[in-house]
Amino acid sequence: MKDFTVLDLLNLDLTEHDALDLRCLAGRPGLTRVIQVPDLNRPGLALGGFFDNFAYQRIQIFGRGENAYLAKLALDNSYDNIRRFFRHQIPCVIFTHSLRPSEIFFRICEESGCPLLQTGLSSSDFSARIIRVLSNIFAPRETIHGVLVEVFGLGVLIRGESGVGKSETALELVERGHRLVADDAVEIRCVYGNIPLGSGANKVIGHHMEIRGLGIINITHLFGVGAIRDKKQIQLVVEIEHWDSNKDYDRIGSQAATTEILGIQIPYLKIPVKPGRNIPILIETAAMNERLKGMGYYSAKEFNKSVLKWLESENARTVYLQNTDLF
Repeated sequence: MKDFTVLDLLNLDLTEHDALDLRCLAGRPGLTRVIQVPDLNRPGLALGGFFDNFAYQRIQIFGRGENAYLAKLALDNSYDNIRRFFRHQIPCVIFTHSLRPSEIFFRICEESGCPLLQTGLSSSDFSARIIRVLSNIFAPRETIHGVLVEVFGLGVLIRGESGVGKSETALELVERGHRLVADDAVEIRCVYGNIPLGSGANKVIGHHMEIRGLGIINITHLFGVGAIRDKKQIQLVVEIEHWDSNKDYDRIGSQAATTEILGIQIPYLKIPVKPGRNIPILIETAAMNERLKGMGYYSAKEFNKSVLKWLESENARTVYLQNTDLF
């Protein structure tokens, strides 16, 4: 990932519960400073003169408590700790609750070239939002060739070699009422340490599909906005491959297979393709079966239990009928 600067933070196009409501009050020359870590710091101890283990690499959040302490320092005409504070290469300082520091603080920000930002959000609300935003930005990521669709609320990543029918399968699923997330190139990010979140790698061509023989089609225009979504957690990976009569495919499903993406184990299913097989219906069934597993019901295990119970009853009846001493 390229360097993420304070200016990039200001220019983020965020809406609703992710909006940060940020504006720059001073220190504009420092907007090119790089944000290196997705963490925050409340600098109360540093303002009091304790700089041991000062997390200066983090964004510094000033709430009502810190602002009240700055007002006290201004009354005492004591600015030494503030100047020591800004000698560190801080990415930026952000005042919440639409608070404004003193003119001296403004001047020190300008002298040090540190951006001074302001938000109308409360400290707790802003902290929760910016941590969520930064976690997504700094999350490990990779781009995978495939198609991501939402089937019965489950994020299904369809993979396979070129020309095997991934896009055609996804198109049929969309026609059956499911939703397209991304076609061809899926960008996957590992958010919160264990959630693989998939989206389109290119927002400009997002929600378009390439269908051989038809060309590029716009899913939003053809099926409406209800047929798409921007991102979705990947909960099942389906590998489509051409049928190979020499391979022994799983017919019971008792062995749960997984595949690793960004260090996360995700349920995995391989479906062979040959004429007469309805792949979209198989993927729908696989998605519903995966949801059942999430509820604690495993069809293959229940089938095995039923078979074993039947075999035990048959054996018991055979032993009973062959025991002539009972008659």
